[in-house]
Amino acid sequence: MSLFLDELTHAKRVLEAVLMASHEALPLDEIVKVFDPPVPMETVRLLLADLGAEWKTRGSCELVQVAGGYRFQTRVEMQPFLDRLSPEKPPKYSRAVMETLAIIAYRQPATRGEIEAIRGVAVSTGILKALEDRSWVEVIGHKDTPGRPALYATTKQFLNDLSLRSLSELPPLAELDAHPALELPEVPQEPIYPEQGRLDHDAEPVLPGETPLPESADAQIFELGAAEAPPTEVPPSPPSPTVH
Repeated sequence: MSLFLDELTHAKRVLEAVLMASHEALPLDEIVKVFDPPVPMETVRLLLADLGAEWKTRGSCELVQVAGGYRFQTRVEMQPFLDRLSPEKPPKYSRAVMETLAIIAYRQPATRGEIEAIRGVAVSTGILKALEDRSWVEVIGHKDTPGRPALYATTKQFLNDLSLRSLSELPPLAELDAHPALELPEVPQEPIYPEQGRLDHDAEPVLPGETPLPESADAQIFELGAAEAPPTEVPPSPPSPTVH
């Protein structure tokens, strides 16, 4: 029995080292490949759960499961201390980019025309390109309508950046006012399209480079019916957890 427990403890330390060394989340089917002889996947799953519980008492980091698999990340309360290593503020995406992302996240798959109908303004190519370059959205197909418009959906990277395992973990739209849902992490990189402006809750919804749609555009492009509209404002995003 002692030998068996020693083997499990060693396997858990191996998992800890592998996840600490990885720069991205690792799926379970990749994690099990580190063991030779093989360890049953269910055993690895139980060891990961035990390792996660163990790290809950340490206070600084945590083991989480996201869409891409398992990863270690710093706790949110540690972020102010980490920010002192990089005092410059990360750039923010424009209101137009964030609104477009929110619509895609809650209405996906969505065409460009459907996004425009909800926002009431034309969606510039730069907005969609910004989201694609960030790997938050992608084209998953084309709608079977005249012109075959592209269908946009969120990616696994989008879920990873929000520390979510699936889209089902996004709060219902009805709760957005009381509990802001789409608090996306700020990314420490140069703005992809700085000419679109920064997030400004006092700004008019039509940003530079956008063209207001005619009032009849909603009916022409997309029938909203009684569907609930997504949020028109997105609160400033908290910094993303530091991933080890």
